[in-house]
Amino acid sequence: MIFANTEYLFLLLLLLPFSIWHFFFQHKFESKLKIATTANLRNIPQTFRIRMKHLPFFLRMAFFTLIVIILARPQLPYSLTESETEGIDIMITMDVSVSMLTPDLEPNRIEAAKQVGYEFISSRPNDNIGLTLFGGEAFTQCPMTTDHKTLLNTFNEVSCDLQQTGIIADGTAIGMGITNAVTKLAHGKSKSRVIILLTDGANNTGEISPLTAAEIAQKHNIRIYTIAVGKKGKIKQPVAILPNGEYYYQTVESDMDPKTLQEIATATGGLFYHAESKEALREIYKDIDRLEKTKLKISSYHKQHEAYQPFAILALIILIIDIVLRMTWLRRIP
Repeated sequence: MIFANTEYLFLLLLLLPFSIWHFFFQHKFESKLKIATTANLRNIPQTFRIRMKHLPFFLRMAFFTLIVIILARPQLPYSLTESETEGIDIMITMDVSVSMLTPDLEPNRIEAAKQVGYEFISSRPNDNIGLTLFGGEAFTQCPMTTDHKTLLNTFNEVSCDLQQTGIIADGTAIGMGITNAVTKLAHGKSKSRVIILLTDGANNTGEISPLTAAEIAQKHNIRIYTIAVGKKGKIKQPVAILPNGEYYYQTVESDMDPKTLQEIATATGGLFYHAESKEALREIYKDIDRLEKTKLKISSYHKQHEAYQPFAILALIILIIDIVLRMTWLRRIP
C-alpha cells in the first residue's frame, strides 16, 4: 500500500505531545474534591471501570490516526496481469454509401447490416475487433479493440449521413476500404487476421483498385470475407431527398459486382457470400463465426485506486464507541 499525500503522515507526530499532556498535565486542570483525609479510601480495590478510565483517550488517538491515514490517501499500487485467451483480429469494413438505404432488406441494408453485425460482435467477446467505413473514401470509425462496449456504441452510430450530407465523397471505394482495414491489421499479433467486407455496389472511385488492395492484404496474410448485400436486378433505391426530408426512390438496376468480390475473397483465402435478406446475412455471420481461433496474450494494467474505505469505516466505529462510552459507562462528572 502506498500513500498519495505522504505529507499528512507527519501529523502523527502530534500523538506524542497529546500523550504527554494526557498522562502528565491534564489532571492538574481537572475538577477536584477536597476532603479531610483519604486514609479510608486507600484500601478500596480498583474496579474494572476505573482501570478503563484511559480507554476514551486511546480511542481518540486511534480515531485521529485513522483520520490522518485517510487524509494521506492510501492506495493500492499498479499491477500488471497477463492472460491468454482465444481470439482473432477482425476489421469489419462497411459500405455507408447512400445506396445502403435501399429497403430490400428490412428495414434497409445499412440497418440490417448493423443489427446482424451487433449480434456478431456480442458473440465474440475475446476477439480484437475494429470498424472501417467507406463511401467515396475510407476512414477508421473505431480502431481494433477488446473493449466491445465502446465498439458497439460506435457501431450503433453508423449511418449514411456522412455521404448524404457531403462530408465524404460520393461513390463506392471498395479498394480504399480494404486498404484502410489492412493498415490496422498488418501489425496485429494474432496469427489469424480477417476483414469482413460488406458492400452493395461496385468499385467506382478511389486511388487503389479492389484487386490491388486484395494483393496487399494477401501479402500480410489477411483473409477477406466479402459480402454482397441486397438483391440483384431492379431495385427501388433512394436517388434524392425531397424538400420535406423524405427520400425519393427510383427503380434502378443493381450495380453490385459479385465477380470482383469473389476474386477478392479467392485471392486472400477467404469466402464470398451474397445476402438477399437479414436472415441470410445472419447465417453468413454464423458461418464466419466458425473461423479458426488463435491465442492472444492480453496485458491488463490495473490503475491505483483509493483504499481509504476500511479506514473510514473503522474510524466511524471507534468514534461511535467513544461517544457511547463517554455518555454511559465511563461518564465523568465535570
